[in-house]
Amino acid sequence: MKVCTLASGSSGNSLFIETERTRILVDAGISPRQLNNRLKTLDVQMPDIDAVIITHEHTDHTVALPYIDVPVYVASATVFHWKDRVKNLHEFDSGSQFSIKDFLISPFPVPHDALDPVGFTIQTDRKKLGIVTDIGSVTNLVRERLKGSNILVLEFNHDQQMLLYSSYPWELKQRIKSRLGHLSNEEGARLLKNLVHDSLCHVVLAHLSEVNNKPKAALEAASSVLVKSGAEQIGLSVAPRKTLGEVIRI
Repeated sequence: MKVCTLASGSSGNSLFIETERTRILVDAGISPRQLNNRLKTLDVQMPDIDAVIITHEHTDHTVALPYIDVPVYVASATVFHWKDRVKNLHEFDSGSQFSIKDFLISPFPVPHDALDPVGFTIQTDRKKLGIVTDIGSVTNLVRERLKGSNILVLEFNHDQQMLLYSSYPWELKQRIKSRLGHLSNEEGARLLKNLVHDSLCHVVLAHLSEVNNKPKAALEAASSVLVKSGAEQIGLSVAPRKTLGEVIRI
C-alpha cells in the first residue's frame, strides 16, 4: 500500500492511496487542475483513479467533484446534494462496509458539523489504513474502528493557546473547540496514545490550521506520546497544506 496526501487543511483536502491493483482518493477538495498536477507528480492521471470516496460535503473536501468523471462515493444522507452535479455517483451507508477492487472500505460516523460525516478504515493484503480528519471529539466507536491500523491519518488541527489568543471571532473559536469542530494537538495526541501498537508504522498529522497551529507544535505533541509509549520507531510526518506530503509505503 502507498499513501500520500495531496492537500490538507481548510484550503483543501485530498489523500491518494494505491496498491498494485487499485488507486483511490479520499476527498477531492482542491481544484481539478491542482488535483491533476499533483497526481502527475506521482505518475498518475485522473482517469487512472478507480474511485473517490468522500468524508463529508464541505467544499474543502469536495470542490472538484462536479468536474471529474470517475466513480464518486458519498454518504447516503448527502446524495441529494450531489445528484445533479456529479456524473458517476454512488452512495454508501455510514455503518456498512463496501469494496472497491481489492480495498475493503469501512466508513464510520464521526462528530463534526456536517450532514453525515465519516472516517474510514481501508484494508487490503492484511494492511490497514485509518483516517479521521474534521472530527470535533473522539468517541469509543472512533477509537475502536481505528485500532490495529498500520498507517494513521489523524487530525491535529489547532494548538489550544494559539486558538484562544488568535484573531478569529469568538463564535468561530467556539465552533472549532466544540464537540462538532476540530481536534486540538492535545486531543489528537490522546487519541494517538490509545492507538499505538507494535504494527503501527506511520502517523500523518493532518488538517493543521494555518493560523492556530504550527507543524513543530503538532509534531512535539505526537512525538511525546510515541516516546512515552516506547514507540520512537514509528514514522511521523505533517501533511502539508498545498503540496504533496511524504509518500508512505507499507
